[in-house]
Amino acid sequence: MVNMNSYQTFSSHVRDNSPVALVTVIEGPHVGATMVVTPAGIVGGSLGNPDIDRIVARDALGELEAGRTLVRHYGPHGESTPEDLIDTETVRIFIESFSPPPLMWIFGAVDFTAALARVAKVLGYHVTVCDAREVFATRRRFPMADEVKVTWPTPMFTENGHRLTSRDAVCILTHDPKFDVPAIQGALATSAGYIGVMGSRKTHAKRLERMAEVGITSAADLARVHSPIGLDLGGRTPEETAISIVGEIIATRTGRNASPLGASDGAIH
Repeated sequence: MVNMNSYQTFSSHVRDNSPVALVTVIEGPHVGATMVVTPAGIVGGSLGNPDIDRIVARDALGELEAGRTLVRHYGPHGESTPEDLIDTETVRIFIESFSPPPLMWIFGAVDFTAALARVAKVLGYHVTVCDAREVFATRRRFPMADEVKVTWPTPMFTENGHRLTSRDAVCILTHDPKFDVPAIQGALATSAGYIGVMGSRKTHAKRLERMAEVGITSAADLARVHSPIGLDLGGRTPEETAISIVGEIIATRTGRNASPLGASDGAIH
């Protein structure tokens, strides 16, 4: 029996731009049964069997993280290996994933911010610009951003930090210790895949002292903070700096060292 509540739950997550998967039995017992899965687990519905629910939810989460929509086959109790499915009635499950665009939060309404927001939009990011100064954080200055928020970092992370995943980036372009250290603190408390902070090496050395004062001292935390932000491309303009930042974000996500392709002998894709 089709569970309309599952569709409503799925739709609400899509409208909220939150990652969600709708799982439907398309062949086997309980055809039409649906279940909704988010990174938090099962949030609605059932496929009619607790074993299948558990196994399929695990697999649906993996497909959701990869952004894939596909059909998977299982045995009547969630068996999923080829050996388990030999001479066994199978259940076909359709997993429909909704993965929203990756997020980029840019702290600091400065000239570099506009350039970075433009480049990030080309790469498909949902861009949010944040600054506590109302006169600078305006839609007129950053029309390319999806959102412009007049706020301090701490409330931003407290209210929405749970949305950040390994696909997302936090770029801190301010030089104000009242802003950048709380932003770093907030970012480190999330699962953001990239945290970059603008500033010279001398500036960052002083920033490290302020970070230590608020308890940011672990090697694991410090390793997550990319500063000075970006790759060393020799760029000087805001646009060139933006290219170096997104280049580092891509290299961090893919685990590459960003060396020239001509200097490598392995696969390039």
